[in-house]
Amino acid sequence: QVQLVESGGGLVQPGGSLRLSCAASGFFFSTYRMSWYRQTPGKERELVAGITSTGRFTNYAGSVKGRFTISRDNAKNTVYLQMNSLKPEDTAVYYCNVAWGGTSYWGQGTQVTVSS
Repeated sequence: QVQLVESGGGLVQPGGSLRLSCAASGFFFSTYRMSWYRQTPGKERELVAGITSTGRFTNYAGSVKGRFTISRDNAKNTVYLQMNSLKPEDTAVYYCNVAWGGTSYWGQGTQVTVSS
């Protein structure tokens, strides 16, 4: 079955960096677009970044453009989110996502807290 396992979250000071990873299994990773979303309490989950199957094309939410970079390693079935110049408003649970077989799959999420 499809499994997505996020890691790399934690507590970081404003201006700091974190790199999130999402290890995928149960589907042909290299043929699917992957995305990162985030969610804070009381708000809807929002798209942060997406990357096409080959990694050639990416897209970002306006609030993170220029600070976050999504990438993937198809040999390792892993997608990454490099987050630089972090701000307190980036605090959220970050989720990896794939739409496979007509179903949207999510990982368990990883908490990112930006605070001094």
